[in-house]
Amino acid sequence: MKTLHIVGYKNSGKTTLIARWIRVLKQRGLTVAVLKHHGHGGKPDLADNDTDTNQFLKNGANATVVAGGGAMQFIWNEEPDFLRLKEMAATGKPDILLVEGYKEERGDKVILVRDEEDWQTLSLLQGRILIIGSPDFAVDCPQITNREQHTEIDKWFNEWVEEGTGDETI
Repeated sequence: MKTLHIVGYKNSGKTTLIARWIRVLKQRGLTVAVLKHHGHGGKPDLADNDTDTNQFLKNGANATVVAGGGAMQFIWNEEPDFLRLKEMAATGKPDILLVEGYKEERGDKVILVRDEEDWQTLSLLQGRILIIGSPDFAVDCPQITNREQHTEIDKWFNEWVEEGTGDETI
């Protein structure tokens, strides 16, 4: 399984890029999983409060699993560490795991930069393999200066997919 982190600050285009790359991977016949860091503070929003799942959680369940119609939903009332989350995301043995966020964790990173202020802190991250955005500064890895250069960005991604067998095993 190949793993790639897509990192940047809020509204830098991470979710949009990941959604497009999911489509690219599916067109190639590959399987993909996504692990997202909820960086907005607090717990992620749950569906409708009146669901059975929410009733179970409100009454103290540590975890709930609901399955049907070919899908499964798992809610755990604690936050595991990053490696455990990766194991869980890899349960279905995807070809590619895209990670949104988790800037400080080890791994190859595509960094989305809006301006030089972003770059001041993002430049300190380890594992940079592509920078997308902000043409006004020199970088030490490949850079695509305009986020709207979808063809060039997707070409880079397809080349990354073709390289090797992955960065780690879970």
